Amino acid sequence: MIALPGFGLSLLLSIALCVHVVRTHQELYWLFIILLFPFVGPLIYFVAIVLPTLTGGKTARTIGSVARETLDPDRDYRRAKAAHEDSPTVANAMRLGAAAAALGRHAEAEALYATAAQGVHADDPTLLLGRANALIELNRAAEALPILQVLEKHPDGRTPQVSLALGRAYEALGDVGKAESAYDYAAGRLPGMEALARYAAFLAHTGRTPQAREQLEEIDRRIKRADPYFRKEARAWRELAARAVG
Repeated sequence: MIALPGFGLSLLLSIALCVHVVRTHQELYWLFIILLFPFVGPLIYFVAIVLPTLTGGKTARTIGSVARETLDPDRDYRRAKAAHEDSPTVANAMRLGAAAAALGRHAEAEALYATAAQGVHADDPTLLLGRANALIELNRAAEALPILQVLEKHPDGRTPQVSLALGRAYEALGDVGKAESAYDYAAGRLPGMEALARYAAFLAHTGRTPQAREQLEEIDRRIKRADPYFRKEARAWRELAARAVG
């Protein structure tokens, strides 16, 4: 009997949140989460959906984004695919390509970028880099390299992101000197841990373990300073470097 008021309050909260799901046109799977997991389900929905809209703060939005991605990693892809099917514009192809690549669907991403990079968009840096990265993931570095070399000469294409892709392509093709130069440039300029991790792994693979360990130590320093909500991704990159270093 003592727990009844708490149960009643939880039920009222669940009903209120279900109404919020319907009125704000959220994904319907939230209804099942709220109703099937008392206390926990409503709390997750509140943190992921309601809290960011109430506070508008960066931290709240980050928490909400992480929660949504954890519960429904295909959400962005589904929305991008629906938008592309309704209106197959270059912008929507670019959005769907990025969403597909994020899920590891690199063949689909490559095809989308290749189709979109036609006509007046043939030299679009975002499309070219997206396609080149997809080709590298598909172990087709020989096809990616000419695209990246074109990007290098583009006024808007000389970016650390392009240098990182060049490092990966040159490494895959056995050009150690050019790979090192590209990795070094990217690692010193790109935020996040990917460039540092790939550079450390490259150094380890080419027999320069002391230098690789220095990069790994820099990754550890950055992880300590990183926002807690980004540390999971950061640690994944650290693991890639650590496995190579041994």
